[in-house]
Amino acid sequence: MIITFTPNPSLDRTISLDTLERGGVHRANSLREDPGGKGVNVSRALAANNVATLAVLPAGGAMAVQFSALLDGASVPYALVDLPGALRTNIALVENDGTTTKINERGRVSTAADATLMLDEVDAHLSGAHWVVGCGSLPPGMDGSIYTELVDRVRAHGVKIAIDTSGEALGAAIAARPDLVKPNHHELSEYVGRPLPQLSDVLAAARDVVASGVETVVVSLGSHGAIAVTANAAEHAVANVATPLSTVGAGDCLLAGWLYAIDSGAHPRDAIATAVRWGSAAVGLPGSSVPGPQDLAPIDVHISVPPLPQITMTSD
Repeated sequence: MIITFTPNPSLDRTISLDTLERGGVHRANSLREDPGGKGVNVSRALAANNVATLAVLPAGGAMAVQFSALLDGASVPYALVDLPGALRTNIALVENDGTTTKINERGRVSTAADATLMLDEVDAHLSGAHWVVGCGSLPPGMDGSIYTELVDRVRAHGVKIAIDTSGEALGAAIAARPDLVKPNHHELSEYVGRPLPQLSDVLAAARDVVASGVETVVVSLGSHGAIAVTANAAEHAVANVATPLSTVGAGDCLLAGWLYAIDSGAHPRDAIATAVRWGSAAVGLPGSSVPGPQDLAPIDVHISVPPLPQITMTSD
C-alpha cells in the first residue's frame, strides 16, 4: 500500500474558458470540482489504476462532507484528521490551448498540536505500507519540520518515504534524507540557488541532492518530460501530448506513476517511462482529472539513451 499525506488539502475548482484576458469579463465553458492537494492527487491516480492507497489529510466541518463524497466517488480510501477549516479552495482557469492560471488559498492557520495529530494519523496506518509520500505546501503556522518528523517516523517503521514539496519545506525534507524527493525544475533551481538553463544543469543539481544523502531525485520538467537521478545512473524520458487540456496535477500523476512502477519492482529506466506516461496522460485530461488505464495506453514515451540529450529548459 502507498500512503499519501497532504497537510494542506484543497477543493479544486477548474473553470475552462476560451482565452483569459486580464480585467475582462469571461463566460465559463465548464466547471468541475475535484478533491485536491498533491498527495490526494497521487492517491487518486493510484486508485484509478487499481493500486492500493490511503490518503491521510486534515478536514472538518461542512466542507469535509463534500470532500469525502468526492473521494468516495473516486474510490479513494482516506483517513481524515478532524480539523475544521483545514480544507481550502483552489481555482484553476484553463484556456483552450491548455494554459493554466491558478489561484490558491493559503489554508488554515495551523499549530504544532495540529501537526502532531496529522503525524499520529499517519503512524496509525503504517502497518502493511510500502511507501509514504508527504506532499504539497504547508498551511500558515506550520514549517518544514513536519516533513522532517514524517521522515523520521516513517523510517523508524522500516517504510520508504518520499517528499514532494517546495521552498523551505523542501530544504528541511532533503536534510532529513528521505528515499525520494520530486521537485519540478523551478523548485530544484530555487533549492540549489542557481538557474538551471540546460538539462545538464538539472542533472548536476539533482546529483548534488543525491550526494547529500537522498537516494533518488525525480525532477519533473513540463514538456521536457522528467529525469530520475541516483548515485549510479540518470534516466530521462519525454512524451508528446497532442492536445494538452490542463497541467493541474500532472506532476502528482507523474509521481504516482513512478511509485507504482518502483513498488512493482521496475528498473528506474522503466519507472521514469511509466512516470512520464502517467503525467503526460493527465495533461490530456480536463481540470485535475487523473488518468486510468485507458488514458495511459495511447501515450508514446521516448527514453533517452545515455548520455542525456542537450536540452535547453523553457518555461511551461
